[in-house]
Amino acid sequence: MADTSPPEFIATTKRIDPPLADRANPAFSPPMTPEQIGGKGLDDVPSLPPSPIVPTNTPSDINIPDNYVTHTLANQKHRPPITFRNVLQNINWVSFLVLTVTPTLAVFGCFTTAFNWKTALWSVIYYYITGLGITAGYHRLWAHRSYNASVPLEYALSFAGAGAVQGSIKWWSRGHRAHHRYTDTKLDPYSAHEGFWWAHVGWMIFKPRTKIGVADISDLTRNKVVRWQHKHYLPLMIFMGLIFPMAVAGFGWGDWRGGYFFAGAARLTFVHHSTFCVNSLAHWLGEAPFDNKHTPRDHFITALVTVGEGYHNFHHQFPMDFRNAIKWFQYDPTKWFISTMALFGLASHLKKFPDNEIKKGQYTMKLQRLAEESGEITWPTDSNHLPVISWDDFKAEAKERSLVVVGGFIHDVSSFTEEHPGGAHLIKRAIGTDATTAFMGGVYDHSRSAQNLLAMMRVGVLYGGMEVEHLKSRPFESPASTASPSIASSSAFSSSENLVGVARMSKQERELELELDSYRNSISSAEIEKHKTYDKTTLHIPPSEMLVIARSTPRRRPGFQFGDDIGSGPGSEQGLSRSDSLVSVTQAQRIGELGSL
Repeated sequence: MADTSPPEFIATTKRIDPPLADRANPAFSPPMTPEQIGGKGLDDVPSLPPSPIVPTNTPSDINIPDNYVTHTLANQKHRPPITFRNVLQNINWVSFLVLTVTPTLAVFGCFTTAFNWKTALWSVIYYYITGLGITAGYHRLWAHRSYNASVPLEYALSFAGAGAVQGSIKWWSRGHRAHHRYTDTKLDPYSAHEGFWWAHVGWMIFKPRTKIGVADISDLTRNKVVRWQHKHYLPLMIFMGLIFPMAVAGFGWGDWRGGYFFAGAARLTFVHHSTFCVNSLAHWLGEAPFDNKHTPRDHFITALVTVGEGYHNFHHQFPMDFRNAIKWFQYDPTKWFISTMALFGLASHLKKFPDNEIKKGQYTMKLQRLAEESGEITWPTDSNHLPVISWDDFKAEAKERSLVVVGGFIHDVSSFTEEHPGGAHLIKRAIGTDATTAFMGGVYDHSRSAQNLLAMMRVGVLYGGMEVEHLKSRPFESPASTASPSIASSSAFSSSENLVGVARMSKQERELELELDSYRNSISSAEIEKHKTYDKTTLHIPPSEMLVIARSTPRRRPGFQFGDDIGSGPGSEQGLSRSDSLVSVTQAQRIGELGSL
């Protein structure tokens, strides 16, 4: 008997082994359970000094299954919650001492060391130097590869980054790539969903509750500067973090003590929390002008305290862009630094995401905000939900109620007659009549707000539609109708009679015909059949309903035939046919969007 059980998807449970060259380095491996890593579990942390980087051409994530994230989140082991009883066992003591001793030294120095303006100026300058080592070097160059740097610039940025005392290039970039890849999930090393302070410093002070997601850095293992800095990181960190800033102040103007406490400890404290704000404040303060799927936000204050990394919503949407701020007035000294290096030939291939795609993100968010606002607005009753009344019935009922026809709709103006700014007599004389001409400019060309208010008084639809003669003489019977002269179709020009008809059209009429032609061409045959049952009513649409945000639905595209339509089984190779060939040049290539990438 044949086995009819469903196939087993081995990919969901298969153990993923890292490449041979990377198995000795925990930073390269994907998250694994304690059993998979030999019983060490989550206590398995890199030792100091760091082990040398082994160059590899094999990406660390080459063998992960398609359901890696969901499978890992469902099966990964977690440390127990932190409590007062186990807090000491969960502290990462190396990071804890760096993040507590440094500000303690800075505060002590402020109360025991004389102020020197030269040292203060040097502290600010060195703050920006080491800050750019992180933002322009660790972040935009190595983590995101948003531009290419010459070897001298790479070495300079590696020295400056070491002075910020935030780990080596390899360690920092590996964590940051995981942050972007798994933003706001449990695989994100500093997920904002775990709380503001966890994203700010908690993820460094305490041991991670799970192992972070796999992120490939095989490209960095082949970089000589990255390998050199990682190998010598400990002496570089001590020298650039404390000795160098102290030596400049000491040899320069004799302020050794001020150089140590201010340019060293105090400056380092500010650099630390400047970077940490990118993980916390930039995911909490501000707006989301490009996408609100995740927590990153844009804000000027965050940009000020992070050396230009505050436009974080843009950055998470377009991480390969060397800019964080795209407008000239937005504060982004890192962008200015990279651009300056490019002018001197020290940087090249500065990547910019296509402006067209950036505008799409902005446009989408504007539409979303408008859609949310529209949900709070009471809109007029749709014509499909109103009764259709004949002219005779309208005239008869107008004797009992204050009914006026405007634009094909019947309105009950009883509650507004006495409030009419032009006087009640103008409304009273229009009761029981079609006042479209008077309302649309014959007596007064009413504002959009007046048209919107009138629409709220709808009580019915008049059979026959608007008092617009050119529309009544060429009624729109259905989307497939050819009664009216079509501008877009070639058949419109098949006779001199049609040519004369088109020539006599006004600009507004021609625009209407083009709009109708576009609509006819966009709908399916099934919809055409449905619309054939519509009557000849043409209604005026007020401004509040002209620009309606409508969610699109999947639509079957004409020109394709599927299995049952052409008499073949759904599993056969002939189950899908098409009447044309694939487009040879993409839209992005045609308008040159990819040229800057």
